[in-house]
Amino acid sequence: GGPNVSTAMAVREQHGHDESMHACAPPDAVVWPQAVGQVQELAALCYRCRVPMVPFGTGTGLEGGVNAVQGGVCFDLSRMDAIAELSLEDFSVTVEPGVTRKALNSHLRGTGLWFPVGTVGTSEQ
Repeated sequence: GGPNVSTAMAVREQHGHDESMHACAPPDAVVWPQAVGQVQELAALCYRCRVPMVPFGTGTGLEGGVNAVQGGVCFDLSRMDAIAELSLEDFSVTVEPGVTRKALNSHLRGTGLWFPVGTVGTSEQ
C-alpha cells in the first residue's frame, strides 16, 4: 500500500539510474518490501505477469544495473536493513540486503572487526 509503493515520476527517476554514464530508464513502479515473504510474493506476481524486476540497493553502481530499460518494478531493498547474526569466532555476519557498509561497521564497532571498502558485495554508503 501507500508508503510501500510509488509511481511518482520523481521517485521512479531516482530509481532509474546509478552512478554510471547511462541515461535514466525509470521503472513503472517502485516498491519497498520489508520482509523476505514480501519479496517472494512480489517476485511471484511479477513472474506470473511477465513484468521485469529490478533490484535497487543504494544506487551507487557503475554498470547501469538499476536502469529499467524494459520498464517493470523496482524492488528498493533499503528497508530490509536488519543485522541478523554476528559470529565473532568465525568472522561471519548475516545481514539483510539493505544493510550498508557504514551501518555494518557501526554495528561492529568495539568488536575489533570491520568491513572494508572494496570487499565483494559492498556498497559505498
